[in-house]
Amino acid sequence: MIDFSSFHKLSYGLYLICSEFEGNKSGYAGNTGFQVTASPSVIAVSCNKDNYTCETIQKSKKFSLSVLQKELDVAIVGDFGFKSSADFDKFEKHEYKIGELGIPVVTDSCIAALECEVINEVDCGSHILFIGEVKVAEKLNDNPPLTYDYYHQHYKMLAPKNAPTYIDPEKLIEETADEKKSEDSANKEAAEHVCIICGYTYDPAIGEPSMGIPPGTPFEDLPEEFICPICSAGKDYFKEV
Repeated sequence: MIDFSSFHKLSYGLYLICSEFEGNKSGYAGNTGFQVTASPSVIAVSCNKDNYTCETIQKSKKFSLSVLQKELDVAIVGDFGFKSSADFDKFEKHEYKIGELGIPVVTDSCIAALECEVINEVDCGSHILFIGEVKVAEKLNDNPPLTYDYYHQHYKMLAPKNAPTYIDPEKLIEETADEKKSEDSANKEAAEHVCIICGYTYDPAIGEPSMGIPPGTPFEDLPEEFICPICSAGKDYFKEV
């Protein structure tokens, strides 16, 4: 038996990994970034082969890693984690700069940023492990970092489909439902609904102020054109918790 929620207990941060080749900027949200050696300073990141950014890094041989801060607007995770750079400008709404290596470095909601030159890559099946020597590193502020556990517990979001830690959301929702069976769920109209794509949870008690939906609005009363504010999935992709 596998308790899929146990994977969330592994310790990770959450990062934005970006690159650029021939004027095409790309980036993705990832939780697998770690230091390999101290001298020289080397870090590694894991990138799904289906990510548009994977090919960009392979061509440019460079990538940046920005460390997200604990408290942030989850829209930045939604843009970088649940949309493709091939058909969406992830940088348009978020602060970034072109670093010393000529690649984009996200500074919005980030506490540190590194720029790396790829010195090796390891094929891990579905993912490529890019190993890069750090050429530029800077601390942006002293805010605490966003951990993977806090991301799940506080923001109630899932891992993107291309993440190395991706788990079928149906399995997690089933586990959550089993846990909820012992709780009082008599008021059906007040039930929370979760997006099975990204894990965003619609809470009727809060509504969705960013979309003009007031507190106290049951999910059933949301307009049919309602979409997930994180990944833009329609109502059909929500399940009652």
